[in-house]
Amino acid sequence: MQSTLHVGIIMDGNGRWARAREWPRARGHLAGVEAVRRVVRAAPRQGVGALTLYVFSSDNWRRPPEEVETLFALLCSFLESERPELVRMGVRCTAVGRRDRMPAAALASLESIEAATAEGRGLRLRLAIDYSARGEMARAAAAAAARWTPGLPPDPSLMRRLMAEALEGDAGPLDLLIRTGGERRLSDFMLWEAAYAELYLTRVCWPEFDAVHLRRALRSFARRERKFGAVTGTRLVEAARA
Repeated sequence: MQSTLHVGIIMDGNGRWARAREWPRARGHLAGVEAVRRVVRAAPRQGVGALTLYVFSSDNWRRPPEEVETLFALLCSFLESERPELVRMGVRCTAVGRRDRMPAAALASLESIEAATAEGRGLRLRLAIDYSARGEMARAAAAAAARWTPGLPPDPSLMRRLMAEALEGDAGPLDLLIRTGGERRLSDFMLWEAAYAELYLTRVCWPEFDAVHLRRALRSFARRERKFGAVTGTRLVEAARA
């Protein structure tokens, strides 16, 4: 049976990791790509069914143009080099976020790997690119409103269901949200999906994150009692999980 555990990671600390070593920021981003490879390989072995990685925030366009260019070049390189391995592993790779502002080469690489892995039945790897949770919620709400029959009274429960379908897809809500690098904020990442996610914050910078760190996060998650607003031991807890 396929795991339903959905983990999201805010991959933070590339620049600080490089600066601590007096290296250029690009060196940190390159090391961050290696961390992605490690975690993608480790995740299914550790019971993760869906993994959403915060690759590029919509706010990251404010960074220097040369850094943005480097980030998308690394994305292209990763998608091209990892495609055979992801297919072999049965990973299904998709993306969330905007596509209209992506460089043409990055968009082509993304669409190519989505097509190549479309039949994957293993890990669902979701890349958040040019992503803003508030932007995604606004687009989901607009799409739901467009499906509304004029003259019908508002139905909050139906709107909520349509929003959930649009935002969560088949990955479902987040169970565990990991943030590396020591910061303690959500940074506009999966605000809807993280409503009841457990948070795991670590000072370990992303380039150093590996299978051992992922296992520690998952063990911490396993020790927590998720009540979803209910009281321990009641059927309401199980109903909330369903």
